[in-house]
Amino acid sequence: MKAMDRQQGIDVLFNPRSIAVIGASAKRGKLGNNVMRNLIDSGFDGKIYPINPKGGEILGHTVYRKIGDIPGEVDVAVVVIPAKFVLPVVEECGQKGVKALIVITAGFKEVGHKGAEAEKKLVEICEKYGMVLQGPNCLGLINLSRPYNASFSSGTPEKGTIAFASQSGALMTGILDWSLMEKIGFSKFVSLGNKAQLDEADFVEAFGRDPDSQFILLYIESVADGKKFMEVCRKVVPKKPIFVVKSGVSQAGARAASSHTGSLAGSDTAYEAAFKQCGVIRADSIAELFDVANVYDDMHLPAGNRVAIVTNAGGPGILTTDACEANGLEVTQLSPETIDFLKKHLPPAASVYNPIDALGTASAEDYRICTEAALRDENVDAVIVLLTPQAMTQIPETAQVLVEVHKEYPHKPLLAVFMGGNSMVYPRIVLTDGNIPVFDFPERAVHALAELYKYTVRRDSLKDEEIPRFPVDRERAMKVIERVREEGRRVLLGSEAHEIAEAYGIPVARIRLARTADEAKAIAEELGYPVVLKIASPDIIHKSDVGGLKVGLKTPEEVETAFREILENVKEHKPKAIIYGVDVQEMVEQGRELIVGCSRDVQFGPLIMFGAGGIFVNYLKDVAFRLAPMTRSDVGELISETKISTLLKGVRGQAPSDTKALEDIILKVSQLVTDIEDIVEMDINPLFGYERGKGVCAVDVKMTISG
Repeated sequence: MKAMDRQQGIDVLFNPRSIAVIGASAKRGKLGNNVMRNLIDSGFDGKIYPINPKGGEILGHTVYRKIGDIPGEVDVAVVVIPAKFVLPVVEECGQKGVKALIVITAGFKEVGHKGAEAEKKLVEICEKYGMVLQGPNCLGLINLSRPYNASFSSGTPEKGTIAFASQSGALMTGILDWSLMEKIGFSKFVSLGNKAQLDEADFVEAFGRDPDSQFILLYIESVADGKKFMEVCRKVVPKKPIFVVKSGVSQAGARAASSHTGSLAGSDTAYEAAFKQCGVIRADSIAELFDVANVYDDMHLPAGNRVAIVTNAGGPGILTTDACEANGLEVTQLSPETIDFLKKHLPPAASVYNPIDALGTASAEDYRICTEAALRDENVDAVIVLLTPQAMTQIPETAQVLVEVHKEYPHKPLLAVFMGGNSMVYPRIVLTDGNIPVFDFPERAVHALAELYKYTVRRDSLKDEEIPRFPVDRERAMKVIERVREEGRRVLLGSEAHEIAEAYGIPVARIRLARTADEAKAIAEELGYPVVLKIASPDIIHKSDVGGLKVGLKTPEEVETAFREILENVKEHKPKAIIYGVDVQEMVEQGRELIVGCSRDVQFGPLIMFGAGGIFVNYLKDVAFRLAPMTRSDVGELISETKISTLLKGVRGQAPSDTKALEDIILKVSQLVTDIEDIVEMDINPLFGYERGKGVCAVDVKMTISG
């Protein structure tokens, strides 16, 4: 089924004219009864057709024995029957012309091999008849905009602008119940289930088109198609924020982590890189997810990161200041006009700088004066108002004042932190009803505001930037890979890996394979002294650990001696290693030691690593990751995330490094591993970086191909 067909199918899922409930029941407590009740109670204005072999009537609706007996068309069928009956019933749905299925039934791939085979057949039937499939093993779907509730949830959330999709149905039921207490509204509530056909990317794309959905929240344990997910998110993020809680461990462990890149790339690394590159913001918890949604639902996005703090107590003001700095927000300097205004209208002991401390005696009117002044200040992008219950504090009145001020200045975010217990219950209701997000403690408010600002930065950084392409010799590279594969190997020799790198325009230290000491001396004469000798064996990754490396050789005699010593050392330490000979390599000028590498993630593809190289790479772990293919902006961000990027700029009188040449190398590696999917792992370590204008040089290239 094509992507456009899927989106049309989701439109039918969201706005059906008729719904059949296959497995409808008259007995309370049955899933089929819950689905029927939710459909009816939600106010669905289309036709409802309960299906049950017993016939009769359920909740005032005529029951049909099978879907083929229904006289009219059916847009959506909700399947709530035992798994063993699902496939023939879905076949009947296809014959009837049903456009979309919500298969709530469990018992598919989540239960093992037989279930997985049944799920595969389920998808095949849907594809055969052009039906879209949500689930199986899901809670269902709720569309608050229509409205209709085609789920077995214990209630229906309030209407709002948040579109929420979750891979966990049980989590959704908890969130739904909690949202009713917190008065959080939704536009769409989607349970993804097993994602046999429709996945998170399909629904994100639909949410992006949906005028009723302004904020997208996801809970996912995995991504079905990494590249598709990134492409969809990059299209949606400029229009709407996407916030994700990602749990679980990816299946990236399938790769053989023989390179530095493979060993340093944790199971979650590709997800982190993907979210950054497509503008998605990752929340650490469900609470954080909804804190941000709560602020966004009621406020305009912050234009910048400059915050003003209004308080009636010094301690909370300091806590908020610390939290702002920790989250990348600036406690801004107020304008002279604002400071003068506050001096005239507040008691002499009040602090008129930021944080603005109106003292424990602050009245509701004092809060109005401070908050209005902060919102008017052109140096302020958002205001956080703190209130602690003191003897003279007018709590309900202050809440009402903030609501009034927010209406006068709606274009800047205004967040309230009312710290306390019972005395804060009614004021919090006043603030919530007045569209002001309210928090118990300042840290949560600051974090939510900071995450929204982070979204604006990510959104604005997404550019329609082309992927750079360099002239390369792919045919030459593929011939090397084919030759290696013919020999039954997966690990390339140094000379082979260098040849592939050279074919893609990567500057490398010249290297050739010698099978005898005489060949080694001849190659050394050709390359020019001094030279380096390295053992050439697919079974030895770290050559220096087994005495398989000799550097700074200046004469034929030294080369001959080194050749023999290397073979003897390796035979002693690795007697079973297959040895092809010894690589002879020119000894290039020492530069700053860097590393560029790649491992291949099963969901997202080539994962590029950059960082500090040399022998300490696994210990310092000063590395960052991005997914290929990469833009030049991606590469710039990749480099800047490492600590060594500071040294590359030049410190203590050192000349700046050639970052343009470094960027080109990373982009060429990105192009290489994108073009040639056979390469599953690759390391250039060390990559010598020289001062500006002198380029870079790959000294040691390792490469592993697929079997």
